[in-house]
Order: sequence, then structure tokens, then C-alpha cells
Amino acid sequence: MRQMGASTGPAAKVRLPTMKKRIIILGSIVLAVIVLWSAAWLVGANLIRQNIEAQAQADGVTEPRLTCGGLGVSGFPFRYDVDCETAEIAMGDIVLDVPGVRASIRVYAPTHLLASALGPLQLTDSFTGTRNSVAWSALEASVRINDWRIARASISGKDLVWSDTLMGETLIAQSPLAEVHLFDIPEQHDPERGVAALAGYALADNVSHPGITLSNTRAEVQLEATGLPDDVRNWGDPQILPFIQQAGGALKIVSIHATDADSVLDANGALKLDPQGMLDGAIAIKSTGVAERVGTLLAEPWRTLVFGNAAADGSYSNQLIFRAGGVFSGLVPIASTPPLF
Repeated sequence: MRQMGASTGPAAKVRLPTMKKRIIILGSIVLAVIVLWSAAWLVGANLIRQNIEAQAQADGVTEPRLTCGGLGVSGFPFRYDVDCETAEIAMGDIVLDVPGVRASIRVYAPTHLLASALGPLQLTDSFTGTRNSVAWSALEASVRINDWRIARASISGKDLVWSDTLMGETLIAQSPLAEVHLFDIPEQHDPERGVAALAGYALADNVSHPGITLSNTRAEVQLEATGLPDDVRNWGDPQILPFIQQAGGALKIVSIHATDADSVLDANGALKLDPQGMLDGAIAIKSTGVAERVGTLLAEPWRTLVFGNAAADGSYSNQLIFRAGGVFSGLVPIASTPPLF
């Protein structure tokens, strides 16, 4: 007796070849997608390599020159991982040598860059003759861009040790944690004028500096920068400072707050550029125990001109004014500044 639902005869014979044909077509489509994706990934990897290698031809003056002892691009199929071994970055008299730098971009999130670096970094300044080293256990960065505007940028370092290596190795400062963050301020974006603004936050925790007997110091900095080009591709333009000046841009020091067991330093203010490219603005400084701490580094009368005179409670306060190429402590001129453009 024939079982119900069983298919036999000519209809079944037609269905089997049709199913096989569909499987073949589907397999062909999958294979074509894999081949095209692989080709596109290879083209992208080649473009990345060419752009990095082109940086080795930069003049190191108007733009930094980057050279890699070894350059590799991996991460197929969903990432581009760029490894630059024994990296050297030169800009003017400054040369930075880093054992290794890795930058990664996920194909499905091409505007988000992740990076890390191996230490220690060696810094050489041929003009001053200084040699410094900065070591760390971890150094990572993240940059996310939306519509060519920085949405967020962060860099974080752990177990940082800064040393002078010109003659032997002398500790300058160290901190178990330091980080810097930049955030877009959407409400200050003006697409018609092409300007944007960024908020900045920096933290250095448990800082020690034997030179001025600092220990267990915590420093926090909050800034706002306005009038910036809203397209980061224009940040390398030589006319960026005139652009910021004409846009009414400014650097607002919302707060600088640093403390240790015996000292407190607070500062705030704002700086902008006048039509001649000179700094214009003021910074207010309040402190307790700081003037005495930097006595060996900042001799009189400069110490008083910067921090002011001591009040009855031992605190200091002063205002530094920047105007028409001069720096004033109150009404007393103490320094001059060159035009920035």
C-alpha cells in the first residue's frame, strides 16, 4: 500500500534536479561574494600600506615624517590591523622612536580607530640636546569620527614612567594612570560656518615628581575649544589658526585642579587670538603650598610674578593677562609672546 505524502513518479524526478540547481546557484553566489570581498579587502590593505609608506617621504617640518622598520597589514576578513614596528616619527628637531604601534579599524565601523603602542618611547631633541624616555605597561587610544567631526577621542596610559636618559637614567615623573579625552559639543556645531567645538578632560593620578618633591598628586584639567574646523581633514591646513581667529574661537580653561597632601592649585580663564595672531585673554591662578614647592625651579621675582603675594592664610592668587604680544602679571609686563600666525 502506497504511503500517504510520499512523492514518486515524474514530479519527484523534476524536483530533485531543480533543488540541485538551486544549491549550485546559491553556492556560486556565496563564492562570488567571498571572492569580491577578498579582492576589496586586498585593495583596501594596499591603499593603507601605500598611504603609510608615503608618510616616509614627508619633509618632517610642515607635516610629520613616519617611517616603519617593518610594516604589516592583517586582520582579514573583517578588520584592518596595521603593525608598524620600530616606528620613527620626526617633526622639526624632535624625533620619537617607538618599538611598535598597532592601529585597527573594523570594516563594519570604518570611522572608529583603535590603537596601541609598545614602550618605551625615546624622545630626542637635537636643538636642546635632551633625551627622554617614557615607559608604560599599557598605552591605548580610541578615535571615533562622525561626518568627519571628532565624536570622541581618548588616550590612556598605565604605569607611566618619564625619565631623562641623556646621561644615565634619572626619574623625572611617574604615574600609575594618565588619560586624555576629547568630546564633541553638538550644540556648538555650526555647519553653515563650518565650525565645531570640543570639550577636553585630562587626568593624572598619584603623580610623583622627585625634582619638586611631589607625591600622591592628582591633577584634573577641563577645557573647551571653540571655532575649530568641523572637518578634521582641514586640521592640517596652514591657515587653521587664522580660520579659528576669524570664527571667534577660543580656548576656555574651565578648570585646572591639582592636589597633594600639602598643596592645592586651581586655575581658570580663556585665551583667544587677536587679528594679528597674538594671544588675548587672562588666566586666574589660586594656590596653597605650590609657590614654596617650586622655589628651586622658579626663582624670585618670577615666583611672585606668577603666583602673586601670600595672603594671611598662606594662600596665593594672581592673574596672568595676555594682550598685544605681552604677558602681564596684573599691570606688570613680565614676558612677550610672538604672533602665532
